[in-house]
Amino acid sequence: MRSWTFLGVLSLLLVESSAFKAHDFKTCSQSGFCRRGRALSARAKEARSSWKSPYSVDASSVAISSDQASFTAGVKSSLYPDITFGLEVRVHDDGVVRVRMDEIGGLKKHYDEAASWALIAEPNISRDIQWKTGKKEVRAVYGDKKDIEVLVEFAPLRVSLLRSGREQIVLNGQGLLHMEHFRNKAAAESKTEEPAAVEGEVANGAEEVQTVIKSENPRAWFEGDSEDAYWEETFSSWTDSKPKGPESLSIDINFPNHGTVYGIPQHATRLALPSTTGDSPTFSDPYRLWNSDVFEYLASSPVSLYGSIPVLHAHSTDTTVGIFDAVASETWIDIGHVSDKSTETHWISESGILDLFLMPGPTPEAIFKQYARLTGTPVLPAAWSLGYHQCRWNYVSSDDVRSVQKRFDEEDMPVDVFWLDIEYSEDHKYFMWNDKTFPDPVEMVNDVAAVGRKMVVIVDPHLKRTSEYPAYQEASKLEVLVKPPSGQGEYEGWCWSGSSSWTDFFNPAAWDWWKSLFKTYPLESGWSWTKSTDAVHIWNDMNEPSVFNGPEISMPRDNIHYGGWEHRDVHNINGMLFSNHTYQAVAERSDPRQRPFVLTRSFYAGSQRFGAMWTGDNLGTWEHMAVGIKMVLSNSIAGMSFAGSDVGGFFGNPEPEMLVRWYQVGAFAPFFRAHAHIDTKRREPYLLDEPYKGIVRDILRLRYTQLPVWYTAFRETTVTGLPILRPQYVMFPKDKNGFDIDDQYYIGSSGLLIKPVTTKDATEATVYIAEDQVSCFTVYYDYFTHHAYRGASKGKEITVPAALHQIPLFVRGGSILPTRERPRRSSTLMKHDPFTLRVALSKTGTAHGELYLDDGETYSHEKGQFIWRQFTAEKTAKKSKALRISSRDLATEKPSEAVDGVALTTFNPANEFAKSIEDIRVEKIVVVGLNGKPSSVRVEGGAELVWEYTPGHAASEKKEGVASLLSIKDPKVLVAKDWDIVVQY
Repeated sequence: MRSWTFLGVLSLLLVESSAFKAHDFKTCSQSGFCRRGRALSARAKEARSSWKSPYSVDASSVAISSDQASFTAGVKSSLYPDITFGLEVRVHDDGVVRVRMDEIGGLKKHYDEAASWALIAEPNISRDIQWKTGKKEVRAVYGDKKDIEVLVEFAPLRVSLLRSGREQIVLNGQGLLHMEHFRNKAAAESKTEEPAAVEGEVANGAEEVQTVIKSENPRAWFEGDSEDAYWEETFSSWTDSKPKGPESLSIDINFPNHGTVYGIPQHATRLALPSTTGDSPTFSDPYRLWNSDVFEYLASSPVSLYGSIPVLHAHSTDTTVGIFDAVASETWIDIGHVSDKSTETHWISESGILDLFLMPGPTPEAIFKQYARLTGTPVLPAAWSLGYHQCRWNYVSSDDVRSVQKRFDEEDMPVDVFWLDIEYSEDHKYFMWNDKTFPDPVEMVNDVAAVGRKMVVIVDPHLKRTSEYPAYQEASKLEVLVKPPSGQGEYEGWCWSGSSSWTDFFNPAAWDWWKSLFKTYPLESGWSWTKSTDAVHIWNDMNEPSVFNGPEISMPRDNIHYGGWEHRDVHNINGMLFSNHTYQAVAERSDPRQRPFVLTRSFYAGSQRFGAMWTGDNLGTWEHMAVGIKMVLSNSIAGMSFAGSDVGGFFGNPEPEMLVRWYQVGAFAPFFRAHAHIDTKRREPYLLDEPYKGIVRDILRLRYTQLPVWYTAFRETTVTGLPILRPQYVMFPKDKNGFDIDDQYYIGSSGLLIKPVTTKDATEATVYIAEDQVSCFTVYYDYFTHHAYRGASKGKEITVPAALHQIPLFVRGGSILPTRERPRRSSTLMKHDPFTLRVALSKTGTAHGELYLDDGETYSHEKGQFIWRQFTAEKTAKKSKALRISSRDLATEKPSEAVDGVALTTFNPANEFAKSIEDIRVEKIVVVGLNGKPSSVRVEGGAELVWEYTPGHAASEKKEGVASLLSIKDPKVLVAKDWDIVVQY
């Protein structure tokens, strides 16, 4: 075993010098398969209307399944008549269309397991479909209104999804489909045989291309005139052997009636994706999906980052549609906005099969639900994980942790979690504490837990190759480590631990072993983490995987995983499997099970089922603060709702003004953590001078008062898949003015609208307020001052105060917010605090809101141990001047929507959890926007309540001004019971 003394320093220098440099990562022109795919597109554009795809359906092979659930057919390429591909099209019972194509009887097998890792189950196939086969196409019409149609045209192969006769999604409409078949190297070096014609014509029917076909290389018109990186490829000092040869997949996916597209995170760019092709593209390279460890990434770039979710939404004022491309290999995506009404995309993947899910919508809400039925909804997190997290690289000792906790308490700043980065471990052997600096880890954790707090420590995937590390020794003995290209032995690379190997989580033999490491008690056989407690949760970093001495700071593509698959085939799924099994390990270490918190840097479609993500190693700059919001929104609409960016930026030393603004950003993200690089100055919020320290204290307290809102929003996303943070287009899908807005957003269905300030020296902000096309002049109330801003029929911009101590935060009229207003040191200490209800009346004098509560830590909610209340405010009669504020049980009304999608048909509102909080009351109700001073306020059937009324200064319901305020003090109603309060005015 080699010494780590020198090489450890070397690896640290390697990663420290990897602050983003273009030469560290490939561009499309440096990637053989991307180069080939883009060249194919260029040839097609040059040929224009004469271009024709060589792929066609063999009409004689079309077969409809006996239950009409799907159809299959053989597909041929006129360039390679001896190669056959199999096409299958299915329609799911929710209308999603799945299109699969794979090579049949090839020399080797294309990777076809990506969907199995992403999907929660095989989707149910519709039994109501009637396929109709013609001479030139197969089609099916379906949907409640029979307005959706899937059409498969034979020659050339073209698949389209239509609604009301208008094309929504078109596959291979531009003829860019190309699945490179497996071939022998010797045979592939000769391309002289004449390609077959398509239906009696030459391959594309164009005179200028006929000349090329008859040339020395007859396939040049489609594949190019030379073999480009088919069998080997070099990048910088690395050589990628390609034992399987070329196997890439190219396909155009177009949206003829949708001018705006969103998704394919993770990239640092705008929410509405800018173009990469056309006359004046924003980016010259395609968007890349290749999970990468990118230090100090650019704030505007299509460069791949830590995670990859191949999901795209296409939106217009009429409909929203989406696609999920179940591919795990490196993928490049070109986007071209043909007009403001049409978008063309080109997807180029290194390996895998065509496995596309076409989501018909027709609304953003429908798309979220359709995608959630495929890959699952976000998991309901532990309630404490929605509080504030304090982290840096590194808190250096157990005494350091205790002192940080002490300072938070002295400054009356709430915090729920303290984090430890890699230096807690002995020589970066995760699970093993550094005894010199952390001699008493269990006692330290218990000290933190004594006031309801938790700790999160990092566990990276690299295992130090040494006989003094039981985790590595056991993994080596079990033979569950990733193998080098030879397929023999263990791959050795370099990371924080020095010489390292990586667990292959595609190997089922690794799963139970990995879970056993997290047990906090001794095992009869094997090693476990006895110096830990159930209050310790996990941070998975570096799981792209990051390899300091590897190509593009990652693992060689020709490494071998379980099943013989190369790393290139599974790369983008790797990080998800790591966090998946860590999540299971933390859940199963205790009995009864406690909800885990696992943060992951690398992710894929389906990762939302296993915890939270953050946007990685950002910089302490205004630009990174701003783009972090857009990145979190993009991840949210792709399923990863539990997301956030490092407050303050990982790198740099932000000035106090910037740090305050960043706390304002973080307080309105689902995941709220401050983090900093080892070389930065300490910047815990209590170190700030006044007035900055006081402002941050107020921000933290505001987050904690609103935790019931956040937790209720998380319950909703676990059922519906709707994101917690909702961009403007999601809330108002028909308002074109909001399609490009990505610097303000709504929080769940709460009615909260936030516009974080991300510019220096700002004293005001511009906020766009929209209409719902039904009710003009909707009112938005300033959360703090109750100033009423009125909308307009087509939406409008308003200018609002935004000095450093001011947050542009609004409550949309018609909303009721449940909050807890008593300052506490942690969220756990708030569990029995009373509630305040903020009732923000609409212009018609109505409002509604929800509150979901459970114990916040166990899985008892899955057995009906929770409360789910609906609060409403409405007039007692149409022309009445009496307002009724009510509380009702929602779980008995909507049992199938109660929690986690479990149909709780036997839900009992008097469950054990409800009994445990039966004494918790509503201590205050604040009504904003009441049209008149009350004459009486009382609980129905009870005595007059204590109340105070402040009239507003708005001249009429169509003008702006400070709204009226009714404050009802201690109405003596219980949060878990039905009640009514009547306000006469």
